[in-house]
Amino acid sequence: MTTPHQITRTTAATLAALLALTAAGCSSKAKDTKDDKAGAGGVKTGQGVTDKTIKLGVLTDMTGVYASLGKSVTQAQQLYAKQTNADGGICGRKVELVVRDHGYDPQKAVSGYTELSPQVLGFAQFIGSPFVAAVKQRVEGQDKGLVIPQAWSASLLGSPYIRVIGNTYDVETINAIDFLTKDKGLKKGDKIGHVYFEGDYGENALAGAQYAAEKAGLTVVEQKIKPTDNDMTAQVTALKKAGVKGVVISAGPRQAASFVGVAAAVKLQVPIIGNNSAFSPQLLATQAGPALMKNYYIANPTEPIGTGTPAAKKLVADYKAAYPSDALDNGVVAGWTAVSVFGEALKKACTSKDLTREGVGKALLTINAYDSGFGTTHDFSDPKAPSSRQTVILRPDKKVTGGTKVVREAEVSEAAKSFTVGG
Repeated sequence: MTTPHQITRTTAATLAALLALTAAGCSSKAKDTKDDKAGAGGVKTGQGVTDKTIKLGVLTDMTGVYASLGKSVTQAQQLYAKQTNADGGICGRKVELVVRDHGYDPQKAVSGYTELSPQVLGFAQFIGSPFVAAVKQRVEGQDKGLVIPQAWSASLLGSPYIRVIGNTYDVETINAIDFLTKDKGLKKGDKIGHVYFEGDYGENALAGAQYAAEKAGLTVVEQKIKPTDNDMTAQVTALKKAGVKGVVISAGPRQAASFVGVAAAVKLQVPIIGNNSAFSPQLLATQAGPALMKNYYIANPTEPIGTGTPAAKKLVADYKAAYPSDALDNGVVAGWTAVSVFGEALKKACTSKDLTREGVGKALLTINAYDSGFGTTHDFSDPKAPSSRQTVILRPDKKVTGGTKVVREAEVSEAAKSFTVGG
């Protein structure tokens, strides 16, 4: 599944400066709406909650680089809201999603957060880990509203308000290398190639690769690239010359498709595995499709949309009925899981009669065994940890709904168990 992350630290710093300016113009408004009060049913309420509605923010990308992901995530969340409201809502209130498309533009993302934060209880979606990082200080200091990002960088951990669902990129990469050693024959003394984006995502994945390699007695041969590098000929040539026995790709779908295609052409016949960001089912309709199905794997936080669980089958049927002209992909799973987790926190907060931001945050901390219905159990009791260290290994298959099938079910490697996330 494609995920947003490609941005330099200089730009991230610029975002932080921009946030400081935009926040100044709305701080009084946020304070004016912060007073808690007792609402319907004796439930304490605050920002984003009335006696009739619970407003959740959605900061997505519907027109930019990650438009496909943003559309799938958002439509899945809108489907959840529609079904939940049809069943009576949560705590006697309708769930309302307030959507803003930032088009993966830094200024629009920050201004979108600034606009919506005073209006909503929290955010069921926020695409773009650098954008989330840019508002992190304000979320923790002034706003204290729950944010569930569609991003898996370990740099987002540690906040009681910004909660990562699934394993982070470092853990995911450790589990990916475990698959290569246990299932694909890599052994002590072998070299493993790692093609990774510069910046937060790639460096987080690299930390995991280096840790896993040390544990397994492998040597990492690094190939750092930029998000604008789409031709992987040079990287394939370098890794073939180095004699690698396997390759990890922590980049985007285009880079993965190029690498796998070039590798097939020059007969670099080694197993290749990508992070969840490094695949899109649309690739199977391209010239790289046959090579991807033959020799490529994906490490993913959950089972795919096409898995056979009851939850998956129902979601597929419901999504097709709601959006018959749109393709299914794992963005649907990510969006549904995120808003479902938020919904569970709302239900627990309702039971405690506290639908304030503080009440919802406390409620999430009590959820320690949430079954997503997609092969992964989530524990939200520790803000310093991702909700899961489990990774599912997938393989591309154009005959399967969503374009991927499971080749190894959710598992945590011994190396991932001992790894200090973000350390």
